[in-house]
Amino acid sequence: MSNRMEILEEYWQANSQLATLKRKESECVHSSSETVQIEPRYGQEMNDLSTKCAQLDMILEAMEASED
Repeated sequence: MSNRMEILEEYWQANSQLATLKRKESECVHSSSETVQIEPRYGQEMNDLSTKCAQLDMILEAMEASED
């Protein structure tokens, strides 16, 4: 059970970091009537965290399925 809690904690941390990066990324975008090209500053880091969250989510789902 402790292993599940460790994975949950890691998932929550990664998800929190991802939310923070998304918020920071969106702060740079301003409304305008002109077309704006957005250059992601945290793109790779956000992709890595998204992948990590997806992998941890799959592990948690597999653990839950094995308990049933």
